Amino acid sequence: MTFKDPWVLIALMLVFLVPFLNKKAPASALRFSSGALLGQPPATWRLRLRRNLIVLRMAAVALLVIALARPQLPVTHQRIYKEGIDIILAVDTSTSMEALDFTIGNKRYNRLYVVKKVVEDFIAERPNDRIGMIAFAALPYVACPLTLDHSWLLNNLERVKIGMVEDGTAVGSSIVAALNRLKESSAKTKIIILLTDGRNNSGKISPLTAAEAARALGVKIYTIGAGSIGEVPYPVQDAFGRRGLQYVSIDIDESSLAKIAQITQGRYFRATDTDSLKEIYRQINKMEKTPFKQPVYQRYEELYVSFALLALFLIVLEQVLANTAAVKIP
Repeated sequence: MTFKDPWVLIALMLVFLVPFLNKKAPASALRFSSGALLGQPPATWRLRLRRNLIVLRMAAVALLVIALARPQLPVTHQRIYKEGIDIILAVDTSTSMEALDFTIGNKRYNRLYVVKKVVEDFIAERPNDRIGMIAFAALPYVACPLTLDHSWLLNNLERVKIGMVEDGTAVGSSIVAALNRLKESSAKTKIIILLTDGRNNSGKISPLTAAEAARALGVKIYTIGAGSIGEVPYPVQDAFGRRGLQYVSIDIDESSLAKIAQITQGRYFRATDTDSLKEIYRQINKMEKTPFKQPVYQRYEELYVSFALLALFLIVLEQVLANTAAVKIP
């Protein structure tokens, strides 16, 4: 608990003046010419209560002073978005992403499934950045625009599937689509994290031409080549509808991906399994820190009403007791 006006608490010293301001004895309920003949009354609980009623008044004064000091309770901490990083995640959804060379818990999953799980963790580590997503195959499409609403972003990520558009790998076009989302951004740092498991074979824009455009716009590109080295298991279906696995070799154009990263002052990574993919996103997360001028503000709940009501209750209680259980008879 904090106080809006803590200097008011100096008035708590008035509490110790209350007994001196209350020197006048309470009026008796019954009047006698002299109480000497009654003798010394026994020390009953009523007598002790009457003698200590002043404590209620002192407590009431203390509570009123605390109420005037505006006690407050911080209830939330929220971050102010000042100079965060704008990030576009460009994810390959071509049919080659169905390869089953990545595992989670010793169970095989296709590349896209594992990528989505790893990206979820990456998003969770960037709560203060605007993040958008481009999914691409032969054509890029905006799966989610730049947003701070990461719950909505994760919902859109979940809906990304293989086969949503014509098959192919349009690396250059996906970079341009991401740049179109970043060109109006006022963020000082803008990055694209592009993941693919193939080589550019669709679209009208060369990946290196797109990289030059990114450099001109001050956008850094991190590229990730996803896939094991050599032949990998790939799901197939025979003429009778039976599913099986066939080992195939999927070609990744590592030289182009590395050149894209070099042109834009980014970095190229190769992910050959789930662990290495997780480590790549962890490294990018560490390299791209989000600066803040004013990182935290607090919202407060006002408590002065509670203190004031409690003080009023004690004042009323004192008066009730003074005229009932603690009434002065002689």
